[in-house]
Amino acid sequence: MNDNHEFLSAADALLGSRGFTQDADLMEPWLTDWRGRFTGKALGLASPASTQEVSELVKLCAQHDIPIVPQGGNSGMSGGATPDTSGTAIILSLRRMNAITRFDEDAKEVTCEAGVILQTLHEMAESKNLRFPLSLGGKGSATIGGLVSTNAGGTQVLRHGSMGAQVLGLQAVLADGSIFDSLTPLKKDNRGFDLKQVLIGSEGTLGIVTAATLKLIPALADRAVLWAGVASILDARKLLLHADNLAGDALEGFEVLPKHSLDAVLDYAPQSRSPLQGEHEWHCLIELTADASTADRLQDLATKLLESAFEEGLVEDATIAANETQAADFWAIREDISPAERAIGPAVQHDISVPVSKMAQFVSEAVPQVEAQFPGTVGVAFGHLGDGNVHYHVLAPKGAERGVWERKEGKKISSFVYNLVTEWGGSISAEHGIGQLKIDELAQLADPVALKMMRSIKRALDPQERLNPGKLVWLADKV
Repeated sequence: MNDNHEFLSAADALLGSRGFTQDADLMEPWLTDWRGRFTGKALGLASPASTQEVSELVKLCAQHDIPIVPQGGNSGMSGGATPDTSGTAIILSLRRMNAITRFDEDAKEVTCEAGVILQTLHEMAESKNLRFPLSLGGKGSATIGGLVSTNAGGTQVLRHGSMGAQVLGLQAVLADGSIFDSLTPLKKDNRGFDLKQVLIGSEGTLGIVTAATLKLIPALADRAVLWAGVASILDARKLLLHADNLAGDALEGFEVLPKHSLDAVLDYAPQSRSPLQGEHEWHCLIELTADASTADRLQDLATKLLESAFEEGLVEDATIAANETQAADFWAIREDISPAERAIGPAVQHDISVPVSKMAQFVSEAVPQVEAQFPGTVGVAFGHLGDGNVHYHVLAPKGAERGVWERKEGKKISSFVYNLVTEWGGSISAEHGIGQLKIDELAQLADPVALKMMRSIKRALDPQERLNPGKLVWLADKV
């Protein structure tokens, strides 16, 4: 039987009053996930100030059989950083570990502790005329450790890849308290498995990320943001291919949204204005970027892209943002889609991917299938068409009760959607992770061989299932 009093006294002695608390008011904000879907209880909130303190705390938890739920900015979408309702686990917050410990301008590298906020890293890089090429809506709260642990995506994956592609080195504390230190970046290293990649995207179930070395790129010297109206998502796909062929590496973002999403934002945010005059069934938001070496050609490239798209009949109407303010306004429409939908009423959200070449066809077929199967619903797909990842939301019929509809009809809809995605060879989680939200679906739909491999790794690194229990991966004998 656990001696919690002994553990609590030892944790307090190790971390001090700033580093460990059981105060209910201080813990309360961190017991519910960002979306408000999951609320748990915790034995305490630990906030170590160094990797060594994390290591000592994990060893202490091992001695007393205390589960650990690692947490960054608590901005995840799948409940992966929320404890269960037993109250037996501690939340291990990395927010105090927020130092940028190394910044090499010549090598274009930075080493950050896990608690560094993404926006802080952006600002630091910009001050040195560099850029960290990953951004998302929650950049003001998302932490580097959380982004690594979930292999987060965002709006720049088309050109630069997900978080894992930015990681050059990694440091993590394992379930026994040992420290895996591979922060030194090596261009070539063929000493066996790339253990960094095993930890990236493991959602704190294999180790607690405490620091990362990340790559940077030259700062933007210019960007061109374009908005185009097209007749269908299949036409949006044709425009994507055209832009990719013409712009190449200058094409950094290609987002799509249907008329329904644009109308929802215009109703939700009165200050918003439609970029185009007419009505269009689908809209494309395109961003071209350039560093100093190619900036003088970027605006001509943007003009050429639109002119040729008109000539080939790929767009119904289109425009280029006249200045940075208008460019930001275009992107604000994209970022306001989710809150605008929430204002409409209940919905179930699906972060899915299929092969890039199939995504447009998938959306064109899946939306009417779901709406026919569940009368009164509205299917809405928007997001990163360029990397095969859309956010496929299904809005409830009018009059549905928020909270009740999601738990009942919403679960049936999600099951239907995930089965469709699997039939198309896709993924039920493109960039938000599995957490506790999709753990049942993963068990049912994932490749059994892949599940066996993940469980084998979990058993090797955390046989007591002490790290983030109930999330992502579990041992076969506990299913």
